[in-house]
Amino acid sequence: MLRPQLPLNALRAFEAAARHQNFTRAALELCVSQAALSHQIRALEDRLGVSLFTRLPRGVALTDEGARLYPVLNEAFDRIAVSLDRFVGGHFREVLSVGVVGTFATGWLLPRLGDFNARHPDIELRLQTHNNRIDLAGEGLDLAIRFGNGDWQGQISDAVLEAPFAPLCAPALARTLRQPRDLANVALLRSYRSDEWPRWLQAAGAPELEARGPVFDSSLTLATAAAAGAGVALLPLKMFEQDLAQGRLIQPFAQTLELGRYWLTRLRSRAESDAARRFREWLEAQDEVPTSGRHLPVA
Repeated sequence: MLRPQLPLNALRAFEAAARHQNFTRAALELCVSQAALSHQIRALEDRLGVSLFTRLPRGVALTDEGARLYPVLNEAFDRIAVSLDRFVGGHFREVLSVGVVGTFATGWLLPRLGDFNARHPDIELRLQTHNNRIDLAGEGLDLAIRFGNGDWQGQISDAVLEAPFAPLCAPALARTLRQPRDLANVALLRSYRSDEWPRWLQAAGAPELEARGPVFDSSLTLATAAAAGAGVALLPLKMFEQDLAQGRLIQPFAQTLELGRYWLTRLRSRAESDAARRFREWLEAQDEVPTSGRHLPVA
């Protein structure tokens, strides 16, 4: 069937009647008379050579043929409606889906989103938080912000932010810590990266200490536990600047440790969209973005 010959009015009448299971309510939705709607549906049935509805004393029921046609039309009209809704102020709003590691989302990105929205009102940003484990293709994401060394198979990575780690804890616990070896008397809250505490202890001159304590799956839960006095957590300082400024968390030792950076990643097999490019350029324009080593294409 050629597209110019599609009976759009009849298809719309059928979709509304199938959704409501009632001709009267469908006619009210479409602002036509029930007789006109019934005529459109009968014309569609004649065209297709099948009955789409079984007429009942109160309402209608879909036939097997109608039940096969309805979900196809319902999805098609929904997609059309979504596309039309993206036109705002004479511009088409492009959707950009970004997966963001939760710590970066709350500690850095969210306070700056107002600036991005003001500069790019035609981009509808959709954020999905994760715990640094993400599947771009499987989750239907255009981009992802994650922490690490930038070396992810099949992806292009652009550095967003350096993130030195340091021990953080509640104020009361911080007052008991005079030197790194005092950590032998407290719980060291750990992430799934088991080498973090040993590396920091080595750098701080206390390699003999053993890291013991509960393991958490995100820096956000680590920080919450540390603020509650459960122990000392090794956390990225820039993600918890507000907690430090408010005194909710204290940095008892000056020693920091470089464990990686935050990166913006996308699939190498997928061309960079205009919205993705503008989001990347906005990130790169922020004050904290390093001036060198930004781009790391990987195989």
